[in-house]
Amino acid sequence: MSRHDAVTPLLADIRACRLCAVHLPEGPRPVVQASASSRLLIVGQAPGRKVHASGIPFDDVSGNRLRTWLAIDRDTFYDAQRIALVPMGFCFPGSSRNGDLPPRPECAPTWHPRLLPLLTRVKLTLAIGQYAQAGILGTRCGPTLTDTVQDWRAHLAQGVLPLPHPSPRNQAWLKRNPWFELELLPVLREQVAQLLRA
Repeated sequence: MSRHDAVTPLLADIRACRLCAVHLPEGPRPVVQASASSRLLIVGQAPGRKVHASGIPFDDVSGNRLRTWLAIDRDTFYDAQRIALVPMGFCFPGSSRNGDLPPRPECAPTWHPRLLPLLTRVKLTLAIGQYAQAGILGTRCGPTLTDTVQDWRAHLAQGVLPLPHPSPRNQAWLKRNPWFELELLPVLREQVAQLLRA
C-alpha cells in the first residue's frame, strides 16, 4: 500500500479511537487533519472544549492568533493537501481550574509513529507549546519553553520551529518576549509562504 493509500484509512482509525475513553470527561472525539501531500506539519497540544464541540482543529481564539502568526487565511489553513494538523493528544482531555489538562499520554505514542512517517513531503514542523516541543524535540528542548523558543534558529536548521501556544493565556509571555514578534514571526511567515507556494 502506498503512503497515499495508507493515510486515509489510518486517519479513519485515529478518528475511531476509543483508547482513552474512560479518562475523557466529555468522551472521545479525535481531531486531526493530514494528507500524504502535506508540506507543513503543525503539532499542537490537544483540542480545547470549543474544538471538541466543532471537531475542527484550532477552531477557536488560539487558532485565530495562530493563523495571524502564519499570515494565512482559514481556507489555506484547513487545506489538508498542504497543511497537516496533528496534536499530541487528539481528544479534549478535560479541564482543571488552571486550564485544560495535558494531552493524554497514550495518544502520541500510539498514533504518531504510524502517521508521521507517512507525511514524507513535510518540509517544516511547527511545535506549538511545551507538550508538542517535548514530543517533537525530546532532549533538544531547553529547560523552559522560553529557552526552547529562543533557540529557534538551531531548531529551524533541523526542520522544526518551536512556538509558544497562541492561547490568550500567553499574552503576558508575548509582552515579556518582544523578540518573538520582531525576529521569529517574520521568518515563520517567510518559511510558510515559501512552502505553500511550492
